[in-house]
Order: sequence, then structure tokens, then C-alpha cells
Amino acid sequence: MMNSRHLSRQVAMQTIYEWDFKKLKKGQIKDILDRNLEKYHKNIDNAFVQTLIKGILKNITLIDKLIKKAAPEWPIEQISKTDKNILRIGIYELLYQDSGEVPPKVAINEAIELAKAYGGNSSGKFVNGVLGTIYREINELSKTKEAKDKSQIKDKFLSKAKNNLKKNAK
Repeated sequence: MMNSRHLSRQVAMQTIYEWDFKKLKKGQIKDILDRNLEKYHKNIDNAFVQTLIKGILKNITLIDKLIKKAAPEWPIEQISKTDKNILRIGIYELLYQDSGEVPPKVAINEAIELAKAYGGNSSGKFVNGVLGTIYREINELSKTKEAKDKSQIKDKFLSKAKNNLKKNAK
């Protein structure tokens, strides 16, 4: 049987993909999510799927900004919706999930597997490159004196990303 977390990520990806494809508002994802949870509820971790979806939507502006920064040669409008939504899941897991629960390498590998299953021929490499870039930036911060533990490293990375977002909005 397929790992329930893996299938849960597939359901999250299908949900956020459909929401993105239909260009719906954030509040309009609930019907898609409810339908997908009902369809797959016996094989997935419903709470995990909901956490992914809610977390991605809550942080989507920053997540998309990180995609743009990590893949500057690919305007976000030109990235396939499949790859973009897989990256959203991977970035959310890298930055917001407890790394004890979802180690960074697992988050990256799961995103690559989703890209290989649902994306185009080069999707796996593209997703790996973008997530690898973000992961390396987080690791660089871990070498600084200010970072005392893993949660501080992620917090510092997020704080830096949010500040950049505010500067660019002006």
C-alpha cells in the first residue's frame, strides 16, 4: 500500500492545482478540498492534507516570491501550474513544517516524486533545483552566529524573505 503521507501530498497537490487552475479565491478551495477528502479519506491523513492546504494559502504570497527568487529565469506565470503547485507544497514543508516530523530531504524528495508523476519530462529536475536552492540558503543561515537552533534558522530565513517582500512591494 502507498504511504498515506505520500498519497496525502497527492491529494493536496490535486486540490491546490484545481483551485489554481480555476483561478478561484482562497475561500473557494473548501469545496474542492471537501470533495477530495471524501473521495480519498480512507487512505490519507486528512489533518495533514488540511494543514498543507491552509498553510500554503496563508503563506502563498511569500511562497510564490521564493519560487520567483529561486528560479529567476522562469517567470512564475510561465511555470506550469503542476510544477508551481508542487513547489508550493515543497516550500511549505521546508519552511513551515516541523523538520522532526518532515525532514527537509523528505520534503524535497516527495516533491520530486510528485513532479515525476504529474509533471513534464524535466519537472523533477526543475523542482529539485528550486527546492535545493532554497534549502542551501537555509543551510547558509545555519552557519551564522545568530542561528542557535533549527527553528531559529527557519524563522530567520522567513523573516529575511518577508522583509524582501515588503521592500519590493514599495
